[in-house]
Amino acid sequence: MELSHLITFNIALIASILSPGPAFLIALKTTLSSGRQAGVAVGLGLGLVASFWTLAALFGLEAVFLAFPWAYALVKGVGAVYLLYVGYGMWRGAREPVTATVKPARHAFRQGMMINILNPKSVLFAAAVLVVIFPEGMRLTENLLIVANHLIIEVTFYTTLAFGMSRPSVSQGYLRAKVYLDRVASVVLGLLGLRLLFSR
Repeated sequence: MELSHLITFNIALIASILSPGPAFLIALKTTLSSGRQAGVAVGLGLGLVASFWTLAALFGLEAVFLAFPWAYALVKGVGAVYLLYVGYGMWRGAREPVTATVKPARHAFRQGMMINILNPKSVLFAAAVLVVIFPEGMRLTENLLIVANHLIIEVTFYTTLAFGMSRPSVSQGYLRAKVYLDRVASVVLGLLGLRLLFSR
């Protein structure tokens, strides 16, 4: 493995993180509604599981999903239902006032983990990117370096997002538009859940 491989992987990873998926939406909403600490916590949960999916892909978990389609379908179905549940809760609570205890950090961490645990496409995406970028026959230390690198990128990104979006001017803007922003986010999460449920 060369440094250029890792740089290419990081570019692909950052592009993936920035795409408007459930992980990004949950991190953004959590920070705006519950503050910096919860935003960092949800990012830690998201990053920990995302890096685990990369580890799983490196050791061939995608082959298990391909060999046992029912396992993939089960995880995908549960994940879709969870996204629909989160989206429904966001829609229902759109008009509720934001308080300091909306989402403790430990709850945000668990939710971040759940969002990525119940997204089996993450491991297939990781596997596809890894196959294209990295050479075959890498050593264990190189595989672990890739996983550690993934975790650092994810945590750094979501921590930076939490600090940037928790500024008073940004938070106040969110509070003024909370109903509309929450409704839009809930619809997007619902559509992502339906897409996950009905996609192959």
